[in-house]
Amino acid sequence: MVTKPQDVVVALKLALGADDPSYAGMGKALGMSASEVHAAVRRLVEARLVDPETKKVRLAALRNFLVHGVPYAFPVDPKEVTRGMPTAWAAPVMSGMISSSEQLPPVWPDPEGRVQGVSVQPLYSSVPGAARRDPELYNLLALVDALRIGRAREREFAEKEIGQRLNSHAHA
Repeated sequence: MVTKPQDVVVALKLALGADDPSYAGMGKALGMSASEVHAAVRRLVEARLVDPETKKVRLAALRNFLVHGVPYAFPVDPKEVTRGMPTAWAAPVMSGMISSSEQLPPVWPDPEGRVQGVSVQPLYSSVPGAARRDPELYNLLALVDALRIGRAREREFAEKEIGQRLNSHAHA
């Protein structure tokens, strides 16, 4: 079975410790159906990113997949200009770290978004809404996008920051 982009979103939510770890609760938080979340967890177990017994994320494996797999499995090529929610180095989690050049910021297309930027297809259509509801999930999703579209400096920062954030939740 092949991993799907929404599996990354589910894995990140699991790694953060979902408030309601039921499939229905996670689905509501992520803007997915309970069956979509269940199928994502099943694929994550098959990919050895989630322990089949405890349903806990294997953080080292997830970090390696995010850094070395996601940019190739789920590439994105920002092109069109749209209004949306800042992601990657334009998101709050990275905005102070990367100096903005003359280029437009990367954004997830979102009718509620207030930033004009270059469209980046999110890992799943409900990502902007889920990110608005969960600031820590927003941080991780934006960092994952930095891995997907960033240059070496952005990717290096995102890799380090993802590792620290996942580790902090493992010991929380």
